[in-house]
Amino acid sequence: MLVHLRLVVPADLTDDVVALLLDDDRITNVTLERDAALQPRGDLFGADVAREAAESVLDRLDRTGLPHRGGISLTAVEGTVFDEADRVDRRAAGAGDDGVIWQVVRRDAEAATEASGAYFAFLGIATALAAVAVITDSPILVVGAMVVGPDFGPVGAMCAGLALRSPGLSLRALWLLVRGYVAAVAAVTVLALVARATGVLDPEMVTRPRPATGFIWRPDLWSVVVAALAGAAGVLAMTGEKSSTLVGVFISVTTVPAAGNLALALAVWQPAEVLGSLTQLGVNVVGMVAAGTVTMVAQHLLLRRLASPAST
Repeated sequence: MLVHLRLVVPADLTDDVVALLLDDDRITNVTLERDAALQPRGDLFGADVAREAAESVLDRLDRTGLPHRGGISLTAVEGTVFDEADRVDRRAAGAGDDGVIWQVVRRDAEAATEASGAYFAFLGIATALAAVAVITDSPILVVGAMVVGPDFGPVGAMCAGLALRSPGLSLRALWLLVRGYVAAVAAVTVLALVARATGVLDPEMVTRPRPATGFIWRPDLWSVVVAALAGAAGVLAMTGEKSSTLVGVFISVTTVPAAGNLALALAVWQPAEVLGSLTQLGVNVVGMVAAGTVTMVAQHLLLRRLASPAST
């Protein structure tokens, strides 16, 4: 499994970068076009590197000062139909699927802490869907709300901040998560109050027995177990850039459904459900962050050692 490096290199660093790329047998398809880059000015390099070796190659490029004076971008190589690709993979320690590019993980985590309008909109819509799921006692809508919810982004960023010793990152992620839940719950609570005032929502719709969705506000030991497993799986998907696996994480945890239930419980004022929903939400977030952080720390300790340069 290869990733493609595209480098814009100032002329005075070109010789150092040439030596770095050519001396590493985990890199192939090295190309150089002198004076091809216009902004910033420099030479344009291309190279394919084994994914499991990409982090150590980036570390060595960092030491040349290139990130501050030129450009580095990475893209996944979808198909490699040449023999040298297999040889490069064999020379790199570990398996391609296990390779983690920590600089990309950190930057993605930073991006996940941005308070975008889309984030608040998706979380609000997901919470509203969860509230409808509670009213109709529909497990299908519960799953739909889980999938729409964007809240694993900041949860994963919290894990990254803790594992990579960047407390500021974790705090920004936590602040976004709190603001998002507060805004979503407040908006859905207002809508529920309007629905109650107009006769669309009856308190009995929330308080009646709900065989399919009653678990949302009744956390138990399995809530902790599922949250921990989801946190570990989510971090593995995040560091391995496997977005399809994240869908399974979204539909495993009860964060967004708990927020939807909380909004309805506030609107019809059911203190027991308010407390239960808050507890469910907290258990899921804490469980995911704890397990995700442990998973990421273990990855960092084990894989970074395996990714040490083979030819230095």
